[in-house]
Amino acid sequence: MIKLKGIPASNGIASGPAYIFHHTEVGVKRETISDPSAELARLEIARNTARDQLEALKKKTETEASAEEAAIFEAHMMFLDDPSLLEIVADAVQTQHLNVEAAWFDGIETFAQQMEMMGDEYLSARAADIRDVGKRVLRILGGKDDTDLSGLAAPSIILAQDLTPSDTARLDKRYVLGFATAEGGPTSHTAILAKALGLPAVVGCGSALMEIAAGTEILIHGSQGELVASPDEATKKRYEQLTGEASRVAELELKSSGDHAITKDGRQVEIVANVGSPNDAVSALKYGAEGIGLLRTEFLYLERATAPSEEEQLEAYNAVLNVMGERPVVVRTLDVGGDKQLDYLDLGKEANPFLGWRAIRMCLDRPDFFKTQLRALLRASPGHDLRIMFPMIATLDEVRRSKALLAEARQEVLAAGHPVADKIQVGIMVEIPAAAQMADLFAKEVDFFSVGTNDLTQYTMAAERTSEKMAYLADPCHPAVVRQIKRVIEEGHKAGIWIGVCGEMAGDPEAAPILLGLGLDEFSLAAPGIPHLKAVLREWSYRDAQKIAAEIINLENGQAVREHVRNHKP
Repeated sequence: MIKLKGIPASNGIASGPAYIFHHTEVGVKRETISDPSAELARLEIARNTARDQLEALKKKTETEASAEEAAIFEAHMMFLDDPSLLEIVADAVQTQHLNVEAAWFDGIETFAQQMEMMGDEYLSARAADIRDVGKRVLRILGGKDDTDLSGLAAPSIILAQDLTPSDTARLDKRYVLGFATAEGGPTSHTAILAKALGLPAVVGCGSALMEIAAGTEILIHGSQGELVASPDEATKKRYEQLTGEASRVAELELKSSGDHAITKDGRQVEIVANVGSPNDAVSALKYGAEGIGLLRTEFLYLERATAPSEEEQLEAYNAVLNVMGERPVVVRTLDVGGDKQLDYLDLGKEANPFLGWRAIRMCLDRPDFFKTQLRALLRASPGHDLRIMFPMIATLDEVRRSKALLAEARQEVLAAGHPVADKIQVGIMVEIPAAAQMADLFAKEVDFFSVGTNDLTQYTMAAERTSEKMAYLADPCHPAVVRQIKRVIEEGHKAGIWIGVCGEMAGDPEAAPILLGLGLDEFSLAAPGIPHLKAVLREWSYRDAQKIAAEIINLENGQAVREHVRNHKP
């Protein structure tokens, strides 16, 4: 029996024979060519073919997961058309007379290595994505078939050195029971897709994983980050019991998902969903969402040649609001920049775009563009509990300028003869440590805070969460992060405003009692996790959760915090 410890990537338990997956190797020969135009024409054909393949993957992901996950492949298509990349490739072909395969490979590696050197979790994830796109084009140029796992004939556990987002999106759920990888981190696009597809997954298992022979019986426990090869009878029996129990529990949790999350001593918290499209809103209700805590509006702006009009945006917002009825809907204004580039905005290139001109910073510098979105939101507000949230807020001036533009947009809408709701709550994302530290001042300016724990953790710990080597730091349960959340909640409540969390921490069962004990009012998470989160919260009393939150604040690291929570479960 072999037991490997990896990083939890997607919850669930699975068992089956091992299928060893190896990527199709794409060798790149370096040759001198005589006709640069012909080489570049080959590249154009290959890019068009790649674009068609990615569009098909996008549609498949929208059907099997959601529009939010499908946006991964929108980003891939944007890489195909990156003008800087194409300029590098064209220069190498035309001036150095280098064959297009070698020129393309060099360009891709230049971009990927630059991203990796930034020390930023998002950029590192994009490095993996751009290599995925690069290999796709190279396979097409070489006349090789697209790497595909969909041809599996029997249900299996996939073992691989690593899986790309493209690999994961093509997994046939009829035959893929789960997967484990030697490399990878918990916040990669591969892990995100695994969660969306409902596939148990463990990543970062190390090199020993690939020494396991094909056909070997495999057990994986996604939430524990555990893989067992050639299990003994006692281990198989334990996993059978765990599987049966998990199935029964999941069924019961789903049946009670429509009920409120109320602690044993009567404290009720609001459980809402993170969504990225009107279709996601429909799905959220099925899982018991009591509203929407984060509507990402980027879906309206991506994969277009021009910005969406006010009328287009109004239609989309109405679609979501009509689904939710009187339930609260928190809409995050446009958050682009970083890995979300819009050609029609000419955002430019920055050394580290995730610390640069993005989100509210860009919107405030383009007030007319920003007010188009604000007017559409205001016009959609009558008859609904619409709430507007500004992302990436670092200063009080940004909040005040945003509110001033919202007031201008209101007057413009009213002047045009359109009704607007009398009261629309306005809040901010607290995802920058500066905002957390000044929460007492920010709380006087807004109606609510929503803590974005993904970015708050990244900026607090300076840790790349896509790397298994940095997982011990990149944990929202680290006391350094929890202390900031504690301050945000305390200062917000002093000012009489409510506080939510919309990062991954909100859907983490081990973090749930901590957030509950700190006094969090709203948990916003991916809809499939709502039934389980409600069940977890019902097991605790608010008094016990307060005790846990007070105890863990003085521990040394995230691991110690999680162990303390596990050891004191009710």
